[in-house]
Amino acid sequence: MNKNNPSGARKTIQDKVQVLINEFQNEVDWEARYKLIIDKGKRLPALEAHLKVEENLIKGCQSQVWLVASVDPTTKRLLLKGDSDALIVRGLVSLLLELYDDQSPSDVLKADLSFFEKIGLKSHLSPSRANGFNSMIKQIYNYALAFNYLNNKNN
Repeated sequence: MNKNNPSGARKTIQDKVQVLINEFQNEVDWEARYKLIIDKGKRLPALEAHLKVEENLIKGCQSQVWLVASVDPTTKRLLLKGDSDALIVRGLVSLLLELYDDQSPSDVLKADLSFFEKIGLKSHLSPSRANGFNSMIKQIYNYALAFNYLNNKNN
């Protein structure tokens, strides 16, 4: 049973994208959408202090952002944790974890990233935040690439 989905039916990345599109479209303007992002960040569990180390810091982010990945040994799915010292960025981390946590590395690698343009997110971020957001996506992609290789190698 999936921790994020008590019914046990695993949602695909595309299912999760549709939920987020609906959430964003339900907000009337970008001020409300920013509040949605910030609220997601407030609900994100804090990353354990021992994981807030240099090797987990994302380069290219103006704020401090930590991302940690592992693979569930049974399901071979990517398990992601993250945090930031900035509230809006913490919300962006939460968005990415909402989409990519508990997904197979191969599904993460095949994911359509145009969703972020479709909802207008990238055009409503400052250049430095957009750069940091891209760095977070790139790091998740790199984690997925590495774990996909290891999963295939061990099969």
